[in-house]
Amino acid sequence: MSLKIGIVGLPNVGKSTLFNALLGANQAAASNFPFCTIEPNTGVVPVPDPRLSKLAELEHSQKIVPATVEFVDIAGLVRGASKGEGLGNQFLSHIRETEATIQVVRLFADSNVTHVSGQIDPLDDIAVINTELALADLQTLEKRLPQEEKAARGDAKLQPKVDFLIRLKKYLEAGEPARSFAVAPAETDYLHELQLLTAKPVLYVANVDQNQLQNNALLEPLRELAQKENSEVIAIDAKSEAELTELPEADRAEFLHSLGLIEPGLNQIIRAGYKLLGLITFFTAGEKETRGWMVGRGATAPQAAGVIHTDFEHGFIRAETVSYNDFIQSGGWAGAKAAGKVRSEGKTYVVQDGDVLLFRFNV
Repeated sequence: MSLKIGIVGLPNVGKSTLFNALLGANQAAASNFPFCTIEPNTGVVPVPDPRLSKLAELEHSQKIVPATVEFVDIAGLVRGASKGEGLGNQFLSHIRETEATIQVVRLFADSNVTHVSGQIDPLDDIAVINTELALADLQTLEKRLPQEEKAARGDAKLQPKVDFLIRLKKYLEAGEPARSFAVAPAETDYLHELQLLTAKPVLYVANVDQNQLQNNALLEPLRELAQKENSEVIAIDAKSEAELTELPEADRAEFLHSLGLIEPGLNQIIRAGYKLLGLITFFTAGEKETRGWMVGRGATAPQAAGVIHTDFEHGFIRAETVSYNDFIQSGGWAGAKAAGKVRSEGKTYVVQDGDVLLFRFNV
């Protein structure tokens, strides 16, 4: 499966700077005026996972292929975006194509970088973005509800869907995002097919300066909001992160240490994205390549096989399975088999994070 994350926020909060840091290259324009980014910039970033190199070393793999995340730098939204202000309709459509969003909020002060509202107020910034997304979702429901009501008049079995849409509409009208709306198992398909903007998981990234990076008190209001929405908050100095990518690899650890960090912000964002979307990584390892694969937590072995190729899922027979730790301790596939650590799992097996799998299938 693919993971596509949109980077959103008001103009001049550091979205493109963060995007550049994530990609490790200045691919996105970062300038001091609204709508610098009109067409979304996209970039694919490998998921950092030290387990890959250890697996590849044991299997003498010719190639290492990590799982990847696609980031989309979407232009700054403004008040009225849901009504088309600032090319808002176009930008909202870009958000709709993503699985999750990173909402960048500005905490740093810089007289050379104009704030669109004239003051630094991250909660107000979030309120503007969330309001515009909610208004767009209400427009979606207002168009959909009459259609469903008409269909239910001809088929009473469709009335539960109408009732669901009415409840959801009232919830959005109260200023709450669809991602925190209580959905019964039988209603999940109703919500999914709407593709609502506020239903997408959100990671709030507080863009701070170096002095603010260690001041956790600044993040408390954001953490309270995120906890209410089942979201996450990460503080990142996007400017310093972008500078880090321009340094030689040998100098990066020292630079991170000077910031009081042990790893780049990218790693934190990837982990938070995995957590928000309920993802895990499994591996395939052999002489040709060692590869990381992304799959939803709770996926069965056939579903994991389908991530590699649909034929693998359709013709699934079994999955030869070994945990990452057992694989490493046994010295690879041969040692794991000799030690009795390789299990033959069937169609009901739920894949675990770090599983090394070899699929047997028939097409």
